Amino acid sequence: MRRLQPTYQVMCLALVIMTSSSLTMAEATHSVIAPPSCSNNQGELVSFISRSGLQGQVAAGMANRDSDGNPVIYRMNYDKATPAFQRFVDFHECAHHQVGHIDQPHPPRNSFEHLMNESIADCVAILRVREEAKETYAAVIDGLKTAMTRVGFPKISTDSRLSNITNCYDNYGSSAEFIEGVLNQSGANESTRPGN
Repeated sequence: MRRLQPTYQVMCLALVIMTSSSLTMAEATHSVIAPPSCSNNQGELVSFISRSGLQGQVAAGMANRDSDGNPVIYRMNYDKATPAFQRFVDFHECAHHQVGHIDQPHPPRNSFEHLMNESIADCVAILRVREEAKETYAAVIDGLKTAMTRVGFPKISTDSRLSNITNCYDNYGSSAEFIEGVLNQSGANESTRPGN
């Protein structure tokens, strides 16, 4: 894997929820869950900030750095998603911080590199669901299928994403081991850890 150079204010969106805010995810509203613990690959605590939009009808998460350079995750319209899917989106966005995507140049949308970043974040997210969450795998998958269908992803895209998530859930070790492997492969472990 090539070594990526840091950049500033990179925006990452969860793949399933980035395409359209004009589509209705669900009419029902859900209680918004408390965010999980999240620290980035540099040991910085990531803050979660809830936002709501009048037009927002699809739950969305965005990993970024704020105007002061602090790592944040913006949670938008979470009341439009089930608690299981909210948690998956939180873990997915946290993963972008944990593996250093936020401080790397953002690859072109739908490029191999972009899709690989999304697959990595999905894998970390489902491993954290397995380790930490009360939600079952089935509840997360149901929420993801529903979201992707309503946003308009073709079945082949949904099936491919679910295949990756299932493979991670069934065959990979801990999320910490997976993150460490990604950081080692990208070289981020040596250059961005505290004290380096």
